Amino acid sequence: MSDIRDKMESLISLCKRRGFIFQGSEIYGGLAGTWDYGPYGTALKNNIKALWWKRFVTDRDDMYGMDAAILMNPRTWEATGHASGFSDPLVECKKCHHRFRQDQLADPERCPDCGGSFGEVKQFNMMFKTQVGATEDAASISYLRPETAQGMFVNFKNLMDSRHPTLPFGMAQIGKAFRNEIAPRDFLFRSREFEQMEIEYFIDPKDWEKAFEHFRQEVHAFNGDIGLGRDHVHELEVPDADRAFYSKRTIDFEFDFPFGRKELYGLAYRTDYDLARHSEYSKVDLSYFDEAEKRRFVPHVIEPSFGVDRSLLAVLSTAYTEDEMGGEKRVFMKLAPSVAPVKAAVFPLLKNKPELVAKAREIYAMLKKALGAVEFDDNGNIGKRYRRQDEIGTPWCVTVDFDTVEKGAGVTVRDRDTGKQERVGEAELVARLSGTIS
Repeated sequence: MSDIRDKMESLISLCKRRGFIFQGSEIYGGLAGTWDYGPYGTALKNNIKALWWKRFVTDRDDMYGMDAAILMNPRTWEATGHASGFSDPLVECKKCHHRFRQDQLADPERCPDCGGSFGEVKQFNMMFKTQVGATEDAASISYLRPETAQGMFVNFKNLMDSRHPTLPFGMAQIGKAFRNEIAPRDFLFRSREFEQMEIEYFIDPKDWEKAFEHFRQEVHAFNGDIGLGRDHVHELEVPDADRAFYSKRTIDFEFDFPFGRKELYGLAYRTDYDLARHSEYSKVDLSYFDEAEKRRFVPHVIEPSFGVDRSLLAVLSTAYTEDEMGGEKRVFMKLAPSVAPVKAAVFPLLKNKPELVAKAREIYAMLKKALGAVEFDDNGNIGKRYRRQDEIGTPWCVTVDFDTVEKGAGVTVRDRDTGKQERVGEAELVARLSGTIS
């Protein structure tokens, strides 16, 4: 347990020190369950989202991108059951008055903070309630969406009318969701504001098993895209008693986080529950007419659901590495080049030599144009620069030295993982690095 705690504390410390992730509203003492992404965290998150979008949207011809509003007509949440049933069991300690999710307590009879006893279990609705408009009455109540899925379901008819797709086809969205968690915990794992990457894939019900298996394989392929080894991701077939009532089959993809094996992604066969409910509550026909078979029915849905923040936490947990180099302890982020926030860093060997700085700036400009995410770094000695870029997760460090300037001998390129350096000619440098970061 101590080693787990130490690793998490070290990872959280690195994330703050290097500008990946900060506590939300930190200068005011923070706000539990909220996190702010710094420059490198933002870049890492955007790289993960870009790879997801590429695999599931732009590389396919059966997927349509969406970006639905966060605020929705409250009837949406009545139709789905969220307004009445989206709740967790809440208990409050009679002694210290701290509150907990009852189903997450090791001892549901005793407070883990003071040992006091609990009052009765209450159901706590996790949706954030807000007011829309200038008046504050029952008619103005709305909610911050607790999931992105419903924004796609309520736009099913709009997509059908505007694009006329044929089954099977999907809608995909990346966006924020909000849940008023009783006890946010484990860094990014459970927070009150988070981001989801979700697909609602509409199918003929007779084809559900084929579609389900296809997306099961695609989930594993995406894990490979972002550098998660298959040996750390485990499939849990959710039993009937634990599945959502509308799901006919659900797989949880669990990951070996430092604090234990926990859910990373989900894959569910939601049947026709959502479209049927929205059709019932809105009085709008959300059926599909199959021209070939002259048959009308409500499509069924396969839903792969991915958490952006949990994906990022899994990537960081996998990448965090401690080793020894040159007789000294080293910490580095062994990020897949495809997600690394910085692809390469360019150094002059010495910052007080104008000829080296000028040449390094030239090399930097060339790589920046070709690769985009490239940094120029001349702060501190070369060893400190290497260590800094190692902690950021930069795969390659490019150094301009006297042989570069005086002999035209190219630059030295250092590998982050091994520390090995090799000479690469300027003309080959872009191709050399481009081939390793895609």
